[in-house]
Amino acid sequence: MKRLLLPLLTLMLITGCGEEKPLATVEQVNLEQYAGTWYEIARLPQWFQRGCYDSSATYSLNDDGTVKVVNRCQRQGEDTSEAVGTARVMPDSGNAKLKVRFDNWVSRLIPTITEGNYWIIALDKDYQTVVIGEPSREYLWILARQPQLPDDQYQALVQLAKNKGFPVNQLERNRDLRPSQP
Repeated sequence: MKRLLLPLLTLMLITGCGEEKPLATVEQVNLEQYAGTWYEIARLPQWFQRGCYDSSATYSLNDDGTVKVVNRCQRQGEDTSEAVGTARVMPDSGNAKLKVRFDNWVSRLIPTITEGNYWIIALDKDYQTVVIGEPSREYLWILARQPQLPDDQYQALVQLAKNKGFPVNQLERNRDLRPSQP
């Protein structure tokens, strides 16, 4: 029993169970305009992205109103890894709050507990940069349509996340994650 308890508690922490502080999102997201590929500029470190660099996420709309999510990650000396999931829009959120579930054995076993919050907390009007977070402030991604952002743009997004209570001093910037060349 103890062997099952620790993984279950860990899973509950990862999925954001517990009391959460309010977190404002953008008012409205046009999912058709949001669809496509986004490149990871920075993230709060997560166990499932350990060793990843040149990460990206590609979103496409499904006929049933859900969103297909394909996350890609490069690790040194390995082929690009891919995680495929589905996001569903939370009602009355203007498409700014989604629940994402990736297809793996845990999600098939306990589907609702493995859903993660994917909240769009900043999105520029041209859909070129986005900041994704969730209420516990443990997860944060800064994404852009291009693999690099000018530093002033990046710093403005970091400041926005800081103002919303995220621990931005722990951010890992994608360009700094790439292995050094010999």
